Amino acid sequence: MTSTDPPGIREIQNAAKAIEGVASRTPLIESPALSKLAARRVYLKLECFQPIKVFKIRGAYNKISRLRERRIVAASSGNHGIAVAYSSMLLGKKCTIVVPETAVKEKIEAIQDFGAEVVRAGKLSEEREAKARAIATTTDSAFVHPFNDSDVIAGQGTCGIEICEQLVDLDTVIVPVGGGGLISGISIAVKTAKPGAAVIGVEPQGAPKLSSALAARQIVNVPNPASIADGLVPSSLGELAFKACSRYVDGALTVTEDEILLATATMAKVARIIAEPSGAAPLAPLISKSHEVHGEKVVVVVSGGNISRELLARILTS
Repeated sequence: MTSTDPPGIREIQNAAKAIEGVASRTPLIESPALSKLAARRVYLKLECFQPIKVFKIRGAYNKISRLRERRIVAASSGNHGIAVAYSSMLLGKKCTIVVPETAVKEKIEAIQDFGAEVVRAGKLSEEREAKARAIATTTDSAFVHPFNDSDVIAGQGTCGIEICEQLVDLDTVIVPVGGGGLISGISIAVKTAKPGAAVIGVEPQGAPKLSSALAARQIVNVPNPASIADGLVPSSLGELAFKACSRYVDGALTVTEDEILLATATMAKVARIIAEPSGAAPLAPLISKSHEVHGEKVVVVVSGGNISRELLARILTS
């Protein structure tokens, strides 16, 4: 049965036990170079160091380990699909992932490497979700949503528990925002442990789901969302994410495509960390003069490192 409310800290703590030995307790390190550049102490929570190079393993494994069904179906722009495929493989379950026609080649290859079937459908998240749900219905499979699921959010929240344990006097946590699952879980965990800390979301100007929803005080559907940060372009927040963000998130910043690319390049060239655009996006406000971020000790959640070879080569040679 699917919960209609976001998880609490107890569910997140239970998720931490469930994913132990599968998801890594990723490093939280200060980057002296980025700290100098941003004129504050910048810490990187390196979710790009997960076994599949993305935080999604936390929520996917926590969810799938609780399901009785032997077949799993998911819709994804790439990273959620990788996590579901990997988790299904570990748990001995068959898996089908529906991806957009524009999915990054390397992400499709990773999904297939973990034994999942890949189905291409449309370009928008709504199109691939509809296809995935149809497949789930006809094959007696469980559909695993990428963010609008309490068990998934609880899994992502384990990242927030780790952050608070690794940096006890943090001021601000900056989190990339796709459908809101990661920032929901992190914000619940952080605000429970450290109510005075700020949690800020970052999203592309072409997909301002969280900032629009917070301003309107309701879920807003963004028409034709688009960004090079392919993991951050769902057209709206999930209902559970909206409930959690409305209570725990302090604000959201939108960044341009140029700012995202600059952040990705800076992460690679200055911090020596390979991050995909979605994972580098939270750095953008700290190195851009068009944004104001408060706090002396700031944690940047580097959510993933599944960057295409073509984009990485372009960034490193520019």
